[in-house]
Amino acid sequence: MAKHAGVSKAAVSKVIRNDYGVSEAMRERVKRAIDELGYRPQAAARALRGRAFTIGVLMRHIGIPFYAEIVTGLVEQLTESDYQAIMIHGGTHDKTEKRALDALTDRQVDGILMIAPLVGRTQLEQVAREIPTLVLGRHDRSPAYDSIVDDDRIGSELVMEHLIALGHRRIAHITFQQEHGRLADQMPHIRAETYERVMRDHGFADEVAVAATSYSEEGGYRGARELLSRSSRPTAIFAGSDEAALGVLAALHEAGLSVPGDVSVAGYDNTRLAAHPHIALTTVNQDGVVMGRTAGRLLLERIEGRTSAVHFSVIPSLVVRRSTASPRGTEDCAAPHIYARKGHDAPTQSDHQ
Repeated sequence: MAKHAGVSKAAVSKVIRNDYGVSEAMRERVKRAIDELGYRPQAAARALRGRAFTIGVLMRHIGIPFYAEIVTGLVEQLTESDYQAIMIHGGTHDKTEKRALDALTDRQVDGILMIAPLVGRTQLEQVAREIPTLVLGRHDRSPAYDSIVDDDRIGSELVMEHLIALGHRRIAHITFQQEHGRLADQMPHIRAETYERVMRDHGFADEVAVAATSYSEEGGYRGARELLSRSSRPTAIFAGSDEAALGVLAALHEAGLSVPGDVSVAGYDNTRLAAHPHIALTTVNQDGVVMGRTAGRLLLERIEGRTSAVHFSVIPSLVVRRSTASPRGTEDCAAPHIYARKGHDAPTQSDHQ
């Protein structure tokens, strides 16, 4: 910024601190440079003072189990460095997320990991011009920031093909209700779109049933209640996340329905709770810990000077447990389906932009 304004860093620092001894002409040059570059004053001050050795993590809610696994991986990666992670709750609305992003910027973090952010690409790029940024869970790419994404199409196809192979036809889906509609680059939209496409491809378009709530236990509960109240009760429910699947299980238990005897349930994320013997949830594994470690490594590379963007794509696998089975009366017709493709311990694809 000092170079852009044609002044020294010391002069920029004085203008930002509103110190004496700065001419009005120099003050105007620095302010004009700040406006032209889109700098926030706090970010400009950060550039002058050096590093804070802090990585900010923005997430919709700190209680989401899969996000916790991502943060675990990030912290593991940062352990051998001088950096620490701080977490902030962005919520499910644009305004609260923007406030959270501003708070991270004002605290002069050296890098930001955004997990499934709601803001548009233009705003993401604006943040990335100020602070090294990695976006996790969005399918859009940009030369301004790095990204890590699970192949949600493959993961959703694995769930759907598994349920159809078991003999299910009335398969329902619970998705995340976006504040401003479903963004094409966000994972809930891609999972829901893939669900609908697979149903159509197999000739089950008339059986498509979607409940738009949230990827939370409460959202799964409300979504399942809504689906069960419809005239044609589903024999299987594909929840968009493991947390939502837990809510589905609670609603089915409350309704006196057995799993998988009356209704099969599948989730997404393969969180630790999914493997609990009393839950035994069929789900999609995308290895959040590996994602977090990779995010930490890429952010440190950016902080150290890498400028080319890197995109990592993780190939998911299906973990079949006891929550899915053939619908009643079709056990002899369904193809056997015990285990899906083996998982991967690390992202399988990367490219530089």
